[in-house]
Amino acid sequence: MSDAMERDTPVVISTIETASGHLFGRVTLNAPDSLNALTMAMVERIDPQMERWAVDSRVVGVLLDGVGEKAFCAGGDIVGLYRSIKAVAPGEVPREAAAFFAREYRLDYRIHRFPKPVLCWGTGIVMGGGIGLLAGASHRVATQTTRMAMPEVAIGLYPDVGGSWVLSRMPGKAGMFLGLTGMSLNVTDALYAGLATHAAHSGQRGMLLETIAAAPWHGDADADAARLDSLLAALQNGLELPESALKTHAARIDALIGDHDDLHQIVRRLKALNDDTDPWLAKAASAVASASPTSLALTYAMQQRARDMSLAEVFRLEWQASLGCCTHQDFPEGIRALLIDKDKRPQWKPATLEAVTPEHIANHLAPLHGGAHPLADLA
Repeated sequence: MSDAMERDTPVVISTIETASGHLFGRVTLNAPDSLNALTMAMVERIDPQMERWAVDSRVVGVLLDGVGEKAFCAGGDIVGLYRSIKAVAPGEVPREAAAFFAREYRLDYRIHRFPKPVLCWGTGIVMGGGIGLLAGASHRVATQTTRMAMPEVAIGLYPDVGGSWVLSRMPGKAGMFLGLTGMSLNVTDALYAGLATHAAHSGQRGMLLETIAAAPWHGDADADAARLDSLLAALQNGLELPESALKTHAARIDALIGDHDDLHQIVRRLKALNDDTDPWLAKAASAVASASPTSLALTYAMQQRARDMSLAEVFRLEWQASLGCCTHQDFPEGIRALLIDKDKRPQWKPATLEAVTPEHIANHLAPLHGGAHPLADLA
């Protein structure tokens, strides 16, 4: 592929030839102007390639990365979703949105279940759809520039792309806290939460590529995963890591969320942190106060359910929940306020958590599609 073609291609597919005669697949997100935000065209290019590499005996692993240092992937094409929602009557399911969520979630699931090592280089911003790509990888690298978050409650959505499953399995109550607040994580936070498996310096990517090319791969998934572990551990050796605010506040977070407390109690406690002397906790309070009440309730409900569901079941439920968000007011309103008009003054309906009824959340989760579920075949 020529340099000119690569610049015009939002996803660059390539392979790394290794000294052992094997190949390492490489998927590079190449849309730096949008911080590598995922579009339908990008997902449609990546997913079939991953499917082919899964059964290609020459390919021993896959690297996912993004062009530039600002972002691996800042999320999905939210503005495109907004346009598809506004193109149909209120309450109607936009076909483009239904297709995008189904295809994106299928790709995320494929990465989770990929039969060979998948390495995600999560430098810079990793949010929303970027978390969806990263979370399923067997080897997840964060760097000193990493900023991971699932801030969907700020735009009337909820942590999707498998986020309900991932967050509900984090240590202590960290997942519920992060889902409700959308707080950003640094490299050490990501390691503590399990979103990252390894740390590296962002400047080591070139060295990693050279090491992958020179390594003696075996064509055995377990042996190659162990080999990749050792390569990444060598990069992390001697690296100075910052403090983890998430770990430092773990006991406080567990107390704030509680064991079996209802959402209203949790939100009241989180909002009360507004005057806390700790600026990190005060920021969390501010985020909750400005979030969509419906999104808070949906995030809570999804994590509660996801604890006892398989990954495939979670993706199927998330697809329904995401369509539910498209057919209700808060999701397009949140996109408008934060990304279109940028007035940062969304008019949430209902405006308070107290006004969000169980029926309102049930309506978000009810099947809105006719015929078979597009993710019914996920095992």
